[in-house]
Amino acid sequence: MSKDNLDQLFDRLNNQWDTQNPTIGHQDRFLNKLNNQQQVAKTTKSYLKPLLAVAATIVLIVTISFALKTEQPVYDLASVSPEMAETQHFFTSTIAFELNKLKNVQTEDTKAIIKDAMFRLEELEKEYEQLKISLNESGEDQLVIFAMITNFQNRIDILKTTLQYIEDQKELKQNNYETTI
Repeated sequence: MSKDNLDQLFDRLNNQWDTQNPTIGHQDRFLNKLNNQQQVAKTTKSYLKPLLAVAATIVLIVTISFALKTEQPVYDLASVSPEMAETQHFFTSTIAFELNKLKNVQTEDTKAIIKDAMFRLEELEKEYEQLKISLNESGEDQLVIFAMITNFQNRIDILKTTLQYIEDQKELKQNNYETTI
């Protein structure tokens, strides 16, 4: 709006302005209400400050603990030497191959035996995780390395034994059917 438009607007509304005075005591009532509102606001802030201080302290402690926590890398068999890396690769690929064979022969009849074998493998995996921690703490102790290799061999033995048991059960059923026919 230009200055001329504003002047015209004020000229038109000249006698329409509210020029009445407020009632007696209006200013006192207004100031009382204003003071009451300020007191309420101050009380909530007094409760909020200690809570914010505690929360900030907790956040600071958590941040510092994460910053100071330096995780040491967990070593496995492959980190010992190139030969051990090959050994670990051989064992893990053999275990994966045997697991695949086990999953291929799974039927309703073999479900329970496979479930039992998987449970034993999980236990050996937990044991292997503990051995990795021990290897990290011991600094490539030969006994720990031997225990890790034995753990891999035990897993393969469980898988092969389970597969052999399933094959024996199949043959037994097949021979049993042939004799009854």
